[in-house]
Amino acid sequence: MRMTRLVPMLPVASMPASVEFYTRLGFSVDQRNDDWRWASLSFGDCRLMLDESINVHHGAPRNGVLYLYPDDIAAYHAALRDNGIAVPALDETFYGMREFRIEDPDGNRLWIGQAV
Repeated sequence: MRMTRLVPMLPVASMPASVEFYTRLGFSVDQRNDDWRWASLSFGDCRLMLDESINVHHGAPRNGVLYLYPDDIAAYHAALRDNGIAVPALDETFYGMREFRIEDPDGNRLWIGQAV
């Protein structure tokens, strides 16, 4: 037996606000159900689900990190700025990545990088 796919599902306080944020990052909405307060998004081969119903502790800190790997970090960084996302400067890490880090509206951490 083998695992064929993993899709993170993030608990969010406002599915509409989170959908808007992630579409500004470049994701597209594949499915959305406002009655369920749930959405499924994609960006290339990447998949992500957003769900209000699993956010039972609205004030709880988020401990997870999604690491996104664009094929052109500089172009993606510039595109996010053009989309009105506040992004810090690109940084070269000790572990060989050129990256930047942001948070979504619910405090979920997104690290975005490309190998140097």
